[in-house]
Amino acid sequence: MKNVKYGKCVKCGKTHDAVPDLTTCACGGILDIVYDYGYIRSQLTKEKLAARQERSMWRYRELLPVEETTAPTPLRVGWSPLYEEPRLAEELGLKRLWVKDDGQNPTASLKDRASAMAVAKAREAGAKVIACSSTGNAASSLAGNAAAAGLETYIFVPSRAPRGKVAQLMTFGATVISVQGSYEETFELSRQAIDRWGWYNRNAAINPYLSEGKKTVALEIMEQLDWQVPDYIAISVGDGCTIAGLWKGLKDLHAIGFIDRLPKLISAQAEGCCPLNRAISQGGDWYPMEENTLADSIAVGVPRNADKALMAIRESGGLVVNVSDGEIMAAQKLLGRTCGVFGEPAGVTGTAGVKKLCEAGRIGGDDTVVSVVTGNGLKDVANAIQACGEPISIPSDMERLLAAFAENRISVG
Repeated sequence: MKNVKYGKCVKCGKTHDAVPDLTTCACGGILDIVYDYGYIRSQLTKEKLAARQERSMWRYRELLPVEETTAPTPLRVGWSPLYEEPRLAEELGLKRLWVKDDGQNPTASLKDRASAMAVAKAREAGAKVIACSSTGNAASSLAGNAAAAGLETYIFVPSRAPRGKVAQLMTFGATVISVQGSYEETFELSRQAIDRWGWYNRNAAINPYLSEGKKTVALEIMEQLDWQVPDYIAISVGDGCTIAGLWKGLKDLHAIGFIDRLPKLISAQAEGCCPLNRAISQGGDWYPMEENTLADSIAVGVPRNADKALMAIRESGGLVVNVSDGEIMAAQKLLGRTCGVFGEPAGVTGTAGVKKLCEAGRIGGDDTVVSVVTGNGLKDVANAIQACGEPISIPSDMERLLAAFAENRISVG
């Protein structure tokens, strides 16, 4: 790869050749993919990018760690819509607000970006089988993207994973192992199985290429904003891989001169599972936490990408905000009512965090904000129904309809 120099350990600084099956350093640290920005600047301009017909994450190939001969993965991943939302901005008291709906990816979450990258690198490595552990979205994204590419998958999920996500896995033909335990226990079993059978490893914070896939959400946001940098970008945080990727993408664009400054990040976690935000707030290291939230996709008590995530928040001068499950579900309804965007609980946690920061006066009328919705609400309809309630149910009778409207205080006309 002419655009990539090497992988560099974020702990000890040792460099490693950027081979397709690259994992962690011997010291246990995760690697960061280091690019030759001079070469990239010589190959990519804003004008060249704007002229491309490709409308997927692969439009940014010069900024991705793939060989020139590597074909794009079959499913259309990326180029999700970025909506400006003036009604919601006014309601929250912001100058301008945009919502990036990444639930419109093929398997309905941002994790498709990482899984598409994993499939591309597995192909380069000549692998036939990919495996991972996941709370749900990484699993379904891997199963779908691998199925489209003709690769076999073994997926390990904690038994609490929502049935909608497990149904996706089974439909995509994955071999699914539901682990009776926490995400940490699920991860450990997947690690042992991958080591035993030599499967390609798609686990977050083990495979350094996953963040490189996730960073494409940042590349898209900035291109869709015509390279005008917002003050803040808000995103939900679990294992830390997504916010680390978001920051990497922004730094890449700054390094090649496509943007002239960097935004601050907003790290939103659930109150019931916020080890990374707690570390920032306390000014120290992170330590494990129970997984006590309905936002299953970010219920990660032992985050695997803590080093990169904490570095991203601190380098950006960002904000951390923890939200209750009630605030998360209120944000789900708010996004639906004002924007027509249906996000799952973990997917709307970033927006819940923006709302809470506005109410606390920490951001406000002079600020521009992008909130990333990381997953579609159809992945977890049980919690959405619980939050929003059941529909009015009556026979086909106008008098009963009028009575129901009166009972529910619905005024028509």
